[in-house]
Amino acid sequence: MTMDPVYSISPNGKFRGNINSWQKGDFLGSGSFGTVYEGFTDDGFFFAVKEVSLLDQGTQGKQSIYQLEQEISLLSQFKHENIVRYLGTDKDNGKLYIFLELVTKGSLANLYQKYNLRDSQVSAYTRQILNGLNYLHRQNVVHRDIKCANILVDVSGSVKLADFGLAKATKMNDVKSCKGTAFWMAPEVVNQKNNGYGLAADIWSLGCTVLEMLTREIPYSHLEGMQALFRIGKGEPPPFPSSLSSDAEDFILQCLQVNPDDRPTAAQLLDHPFVKRPLSTSSSPPASPHYYGIQFKSY
Repeated sequence: MTMDPVYSISPNGKFRGNINSWQKGDFLGSGSFGTVYEGFTDDGFFFAVKEVSLLDQGTQGKQSIYQLEQEISLLSQFKHENIVRYLGTDKDNGKLYIFLELVTKGSLANLYQKYNLRDSQVSAYTRQILNGLNYLHRQNVVHRDIKCANILVDVSGSVKLADFGLAKATKMNDVKSCKGTAFWMAPEVVNQKNNGYGLAADIWSLGCTVLEMLTREIPYSHLEGMQALFRIGKGEPPPFPSSLSSDAEDFILQCLQVNPDDRPTAAQLLDHPFVKRPLSTSSSPPASPHYYGIQFKSY
């Protein structure tokens, strides 16, 4: 498979025009096959930029370029409020840059390290994650790396799925490569049987992600990576505390069905009591759909 097409990608972001002149700012983090920084345009617009070197032509370098080409191809097709927006690309001095929407509060992993997340907050975030997954799954795209570190949140509480370097279009369980992060992998991904895996792998990972938010720990945190893979391959779900609410526990258990055919779809989970909470009854709409009718005191 040739990797050449990625070199010819030209800027095509349509958000406030093309990003043609910009400065690289603070380091934000590392994702799959790339380092992420803040970017700043000449007209004062902030964005995120994923930087990847095109100079490493070894096996890892080619794999990195391929993953970025795949990420660009997928992200450029997506338009959904719960998926990070693609703004364009640039190439300079042997580096490829992917311009993305800047989601200012970082990942859910960063968030739960600072705050104890309550059921109400995890419910609101999970509902938005499900909306994003439902959008992807309707297009037969499996993310393959759902976890708190790959889900971003902004100041208004809006959640965005990010890091699509491992995402793949699938047709009826035809994905056969073992991709993802060990502790969030579904049993069928670990076992890699000939029938492959499909969209339901994301649902298992979602269950692990909800558990991660509520416990402030990664799933199977008491185990090393290979030990966790062994347990997952045997169909053992991660342990969770008895302190979880009944709705949260039931939601997680439904996601962690060993047989992928027994797991609900993202669309079905949107009707689960854990995420199906009543909307605000305020007569006047809030200024932002994410403030849920909160009134702030004036000074």
